[in-house]
Parts: sequence; C-alpha cells; structure tokens
Amino acid sequence: MQHAKELRPNSHILISEADHDRLTGLARALLDRAPETAEELLSEMDRAVVTNAAAMPAGVVRMGSTVMVRGESGDIQRIMLVYPGEADIAENRISVLTPMGTALIGASVGQAVCWNGRGGRELFVTVEAVDTPASGPQRA
Repeated sequence: MQHAKELRPNSHILISEADHDRLTGLARALLDRAPETAEELLSEMDRAVVTNAAAMPAGVVRMGSTVMVRGESGDIQRIMLVYPGEADIAENRISVLTPMGTALIGASVGQAVCWNGRGGRELFVTVEAVDTPASGPQRA
C-alpha cells in the first residue's frame, strides 16, 4: 500500500549546535571502524542548518526526541532517537547510528525519510509526531 508522502528535501536538515557538534565527533570517531555509517552521518551533518537549541521548532526530530512514525504498511511505531550507548531495541530506543536513526535526525512532522535496508531495499517512514525532550539532548 502506497501512502502519500512528502520526502524530506536532500538539501538541508535543521539541527541544534550541541547535537551537530556531538554527532560530528561521533561520526569522526567511527571513520576507521564503521566507515559507511560514519560517512552517512557526516553527510547529514554537512547539509545541516545549525541553530541554537532554543530556536529549534517543536516538530523537528532531535536527539532524545520521541517520534511517532508510520511505516509503509500503515503501522505506527513510537521510537526514541538516542546515542549508541542508550540504544535498546526492546524499549524502542533507536541509535542515531542505525540507518533509520540517521535518516530521522532533523526530519519534521509530515515528512517521509528513506534509507536502504538489508539487501538494498528502500525503506521509509513518515514522521507523524515529535515529542521534544524537556531537558535537551540526553548524554551517554
């Protein structure tokens, strides 16, 4: 079943200064061990529009956000975007270093994000709602 979706533009994403700095450092630290993952995250950071955390709109996915996403089949899943040390699939805490996590950072409500799954299959979810963390990004 195909749902109408507004794909996130490939030009820019919106991200806070703190998230940008921490995610860029994380990606650089991973370049030797996981080059594809690191390069994907660095690519996202390169196209980011960086802003003060206080200026971030409410409906934008950032680190620590709880996100309601709708999959291709129409199912809705509630996930939290976290740093790798906080990831727990049983608790729906998704690492920013997963393909889905990297795709979600900076997305807004109503946008669909795509990534390549196993076997090269293109997957996507649509962001239905974003709950912003009250105290800013979580620390590992």
